[in-house]
Amino acid sequence: MTQQDISDIKELLAHPKKIVIVPHKNPDGDAIGSTLALYHYLIKHNHSATVITPNDYPNFLKWVPGEDMILKFDSQNKESHARIEDADIIFTLDFNAFHRTGQMEPALTESKAIKILIDHHQEPDDYAKYMFSDVSMSSTCEMVYHFIHMLGDTSTINATIATCLYLGIMTDTGSFRFKSTSSTTHKVVADLIEKGADNANIHNHVYDTNSFERLQLLGCALSNLKVLPEYRTAYITLSQDELNQFNYKKGDTEGVVNYGLSLDNIIFAAIFIEDKAEGIIKISLRSKNNFSVNAFSRAHFGGGGHINAAGGKSDVSLTDTVEKFINILPSYKNALNHE
Repeated sequence: MTQQDISDIKELLAHPKKIVIVPHKNPDGDAIGSTLALYHYLIKHNHSATVITPNDYPNFLKWVPGEDMILKFDSQNKESHARIEDADIIFTLDFNAFHRTGQMEPALTESKAIKILIDHHQEPDDYAKYMFSDVSMSSTCEMVYHFIHMLGDTSTINATIATCLYLGIMTDTGSFRFKSTSSTTHKVVADLIEKGADNANIHNHVYDTNSFERLQLLGCALSNLKVLPEYRTAYITLSQDELNQFNYKKGDTEGVVNYGLSLDNIIFAAIFIEDKAEGIIKISLRSKNNFSVNAFSRAHFGGGGHINAAGGKSDVSLTDTVEKFINILPSYKNALNHE
């Protein structure tokens, strides 16, 4: 983002505007944290701001300050459409292609509002007038912090905004253990704690509140774990019947793929989750070092993301999806064994 862009945005925000803030479908901690942080920031500056998510999100994110003000496009369609049509500015956060918003795509495409993108995923589409795109950043929440800093306004970050930003940085860095966690990330987090983010309480909300059934589902997932040592790869499957058996709720499989990646000598992990309602297999991919699951997913499963974390989907059965995955791996044997 250029200095001219910042000047233009400052001018845009100098007077109250009608603003919509949108994350991707199935929003995670970074998506909810970044959109709500920006919402609270804009409200403090007398803008009329609304966060509209494409659909619902896990219960472990429903404590975040301002969460009760979020509109959900799939269940509050009429009001959501009206806010989008009436918007002067639309911020798109934590995604960089409209198809990542599912059913919201047509409304966003048709909107005449000025679009501002803040995102850290690779290969952004060219839809926004102003783009703050940086794949080196740990999270969109860290980028929102820097965005506010570029506006010369970090003094307005209060405990509420700091809490939202800390949430997204914590979740997207795997509690600060991923390679994307830089010294700057830690400096930002230190400032957020100083501004009132209760780091222990945020961690407890997200990671330390489990249902008995969620832990049973984790046990099922781990019992399905398979290892392909010749490709330094591990994968997990969960069928719809298994999800139903343990009363699956949105977010219950968050982070499960990382168990495969934690195995000794494994640098590539996947989880395949059957979703009969959508008629797809949802895929999450993780890797270590320089093996790009973003490139892998884009090439074979219509997805993308980051070098070490990406998602995708498959339109064939769970069995056929896993078979396809295994059959692809020989093409990557050298890359996987030289990491």
